[in-house]
Amino acid sequence: MSLLIDFFDETEEVKEEYVNMICDLLEQAARMENVEDGTELSVTFVDNERIQEINRDYRDKDQPTDVISFAMEDMGEGEMEIVGAEMPRMLGDLIISIPRAKEQAEEYGHSFDRELGFLALHGFLHLLGYDHMTDEDEKEMFGKQKEILEAFGLGR
Repeated sequence: MSLLIDFFDETEEVKEEYVNMICDLLEQAARMENVEDGTELSVTFVDNERIQEINRDYRDKDQPTDVISFAMEDMGEGEMEIVGAEMPRMLGDLIISIPRAKEQAEEYGHSFDRELGFLALHGFLHLLGYDHMTDEDEKEMFGKQKEILEAFGLGR
């Protein structure tokens, strides 16, 4: 099983060990969710100002947040699916605020790597189509998060 993950660190402060941890965690999640080999996504680490700008421009929310996911497979109204047998599956992009991850790790009383892993996994599950707009959806998504984090060793 292998995902193809492109990492971009606009903050220039994310250590390689954290990138490797996220790779391993998302690989485990992909296995548990039966995601096909060669599936692609990107993960970008940004500061609070940049994620606020993205949040404002794309979600009409003028405030920083912890993680934003842009799913490539979300079909908008009137959009047609592009079918290509040879094309790899591109899930989309994750944007993670490193300062926000640090703040939340302290706020919730756990490690930075646990928070960073949680945010990457949360965004990854959104790319796979999970959501938490209803109580039922939230229960399903958060249950998946807990199961995967615990299997990986990042449980609470």
